[in-house]
Order: sequence, then structure tokens, then C-alpha cells
Amino acid sequence: MNRITIDPITRLEGHGKIEIFLDDTGNVDNCYLQIPELRGFEVFCLGRPAEEMPRLTNRICGVCPEAHHMAAAKALDDLYKVKPPLAGSLLRELLYMAFFVTDHTTHFYALGGPDFVMGPDAPAAERNILGVIGKVGLEIGGQVIACRKRNHEVIKMIGGRGIHPVSALPGGMSHPITEEQRLEIVEIAKQNVEFAQFTLDAVVRGMVLANPGYVELITSEGYTQQTYYMGVVDENNHANFYDGKVRVVGPDGSEHCKYGPHEYTEYIAEHVEPWSYLKFPYLKNVGWKGFVDGPDSGVYAATPLSRLNAADGMATPLAQEEYEKMYETLGGKPVHHTLATHWARCIELLYAAEHMLEIAENPEVASKTVRAIPTEKPTVGIGIVEAPRGTLTHHYETDEKGILTKVNLIVGTTNNNAPIYMSVRDAAKAVIKDGEVNDTILNMVEMAFRSYDPCMSCATHSLPGQMPLEVVVRDNSGEVTHHLSQYVAPELLDKVD
Repeated sequence: MNRITIDPITRLEGHGKIEIFLDDTGNVDNCYLQIPELRGFEVFCLGRPAEEMPRLTNRICGVCPEAHHMAAAKALDDLYKVKPPLAGSLLRELLYMAFFVTDHTTHFYALGGPDFVMGPDAPAAERNILGVIGKVGLEIGGQVIACRKRNHEVIKMIGGRGIHPVSALPGGMSHPITEEQRLEIVEIAKQNVEFAQFTLDAVVRGMVLANPGYVELITSEGYTQQTYYMGVVDENNHANFYDGKVRVVGPDGSEHCKYGPHEYTEYIAEHVEPWSYLKFPYLKNVGWKGFVDGPDSGVYAATPLSRLNAADGMATPLAQEEYEKMYETLGGKPVHHTLATHWARCIELLYAAEHMLEIAENPEVASKTVRAIPTEKPTVGIGIVEAPRGTLTHHYETDEKGILTKVNLIVGTTNNNAPIYMSVRDAAKAVIKDGEVNDTILNMVEMAFRSYDPCMSCATHSLPGQMPLEVVVRDNSGEVTHHLSQYVAPELLDKVD
């Protein structure tokens, strides 16, 4: 059996590699996405005061610290049984929409988009943000940079820092914004709406969907999976990133369950494989059936596409129009084409921009009353938000003094771990035939995981003692002299070149 290694995998947050094993005919026998990094936040946060969590957990990642900041703050609201005043909640959500705009812009133009703007078969040196700018023009490239810059200014204005915000506290926010700042944010949000509309019109429709080859690739079997889909929705079952209940729909689009933060353990369980630091969440009442899709499998996805599949619509008018266009084009709900996640991400970009404008135009967001002081003793607190990469759950338990005794984090990429593995495997089987491998083919394998915009830094958790380790010792001629391992899947052993 031949072994193909893609190491490192590229255009993602964190580190990883793909191991592909071919059978004697040169076709894919199996494929593994392996994550060699480990973060121990669930362990080393123990013994810390709970109120430190919004500042501690946002250090997990420099790409999506705002998501951990907000989930932690909401968990603390619940822990201390305190409800933020209206202005405090609006400020949090305003910051969060600015964050979604920057994050989705980054992924579409710098990480996932190059595969479509430049093409999967473009030289590797051109499949990046510089190649995209060269293709779409300096003026448009300048718009991308300007979008990120102005929204990071909003994050800094509200969050206290451009990266790793510090302003969200149990019961609200640490400081208000001025009326002048509110009006400035209104103008920024208007520019965001225009930028999101441009992205959908000129890039998604004008460059991607206008190419029949891309449409064929998006809808191909190798990039199609029929899983369950998860997303947070409001009382109207419209997508909501900051607040609501988690809704899960089946592969046929029917509602499977809907739950609040304190009910998540009734529906979600976590499976562990010895060859990965990442856990594999699944639907508890369906059960873990392995890495398969369909209604009998407990595997679910939690991506931008999943959120749109789980929702009945969008809460803003322009995003709703785009939502309807996508499902009309792709044959109705739900859509099972993994690569269509990029389209869904751009619809969410428009929603975040529109909702940011709605909040900024509300004078109440500039109220001076932004925090309610907690007075209750802490016990258990659970907060859920939608991170750009999927549903994010923070679960804390403390003693009577507020010292953490339990921390559990289920992040977006962890929710997506099983479907990411399945997508990489299925893409590899679809594009690798008769042992033929080249740069374009390997990039098409990587495209499967890029749809999920995975953040491995956020997702690497493992049960105590289950740390996969493989050590290969070679002599000066390259021959293997020793092969030691612990907690490595048996089928991965003895396959060292």
C-alpha cells in the first residue's frame, strides 16, 4: 500500500496533516486528517476565578477571540444569574457583528476563495490573497483590506483591544460608547453592506457560479454529504449568531431537536478516536455509528451552510433575498454540497453587515447603562453563541467562591470534526484514481476541509491520558530501527515508508 502525506495542510487556522493510504490498484483505501497540536484550556483554567474566562479563553486563538469572549461572557451571566441591560447586550452584539464581517471576509478572500477565484489547478504560489488581488484588481483588493481595517477599529472601540477584547463582563460591558462613536459605526456598517453585496454579485455570482466547471465541482458527489445540520435560531427560527436556541435538522430538513444552553448534554455526546486530539461530537439520541452520513448516523455539521439549513430564513431583508436565491439555484433545502458553504458564508457576511447597521442605528446602544452588577452566588453557567466556524458552547462549574471546578468547551471545529474527516476522505476517493497524484489533485483534497474554515487551535481537546504519539527512529541510511507508539490507530501502524 502506498502512503501519501500532505504536511502541512494549508490555509487554515492551526496545524494539521492528511495521511492518504492507497490500495494495490492505486485507489484510496482510507484517509486520515491528523491534528498534531494540543491545547489544554479545559484543564489549566481549573482553579481560576470564573470571571477571568472571557480574557483567558479568547487567547485560545488570535483569529476568533471574540467568539470565545462572548461565549464566556454569556456563560458568566448564567453563572451569576444576572441579565445585562439592553445597551450591554446591544454593544456585545454590535461588536460581534463587526467580528463576523472581518472573519468571513478573511476566509472567503484569503483562505477558501483562492481555490475558486484562481482555480483549483492554479499554481500553488498563486492560490493565496495576493493571487486573488492580482485577479480581481488592486481596487477590489483595497476594499478587502479596508473592510477588515474599519471593522477592527469597531472591535477596538467597543472591546478595548483590536485583538483579544476585554470589555465583556458578567452582567454586561465595561464601558459605553459615545453618540459620536455610534454615528461613526453607522457609516462603517453601511460600507459593510455595500461590500457584502459586491462580494455576492461580483465574486460569488460573477466569478464562481458563472463558471460551469466550478458549479459541476460544487455539486459533485465527492463534495456531498447528507448529515444533520446545527445552528442557533431566534424565536422565528431565523439564523442568529448571538442569542437563541440551538436547532438541529435532519438530512431531509425536518426539525430533529431544539435546545437551550442547559439542555445541550441531553442531545450532544462526544466520541474519542485514538488517532486524533480532537473529539468527535454526535447526536446522542441517534448514536455514534462511525464516519457515515444519512439519517441513521449521529454525525452533524455546524457550518455557515448548516446554519442556513437549520434556519427557516434570515432576519434581515437583503440576506433573506440571497438565502432564497441560493436554495432556488441549488434545488431547495437542505443543501448537502460542502463547497456551497462558501456561498452560505457570504450570505452570512451580508446578514452580519445588515444587522450591524440595525443595531448601530438604535440610539439605545449608546446608553450609559451597560452593566448590571452580579449579586448571586455562582454555581453552573453555560453560554452558547455561533462562532463563524460553528456553534460554540462554554460550560463552567464553580465552588461557592467562584473558583472553576469544571470547564467544557465544544467549539465550532470540534462540532465539525467528524464531517471534516468524512469530507477529506470522500474528496480523496473522488479525485485520486489509479495512483495518479499531482499538486492540483492534492489541493482538491484540501479544498474539502477549507469549506469548514477549521480552527484547529480552538478545537484540540482530548480525554486525559489519550495523547496519540508515534516515534520513528531511523539509522543513518534511513532504515527504521525502532517504531514506538501509544494511542495510535492500529491501521496506521507499520505503514512507515
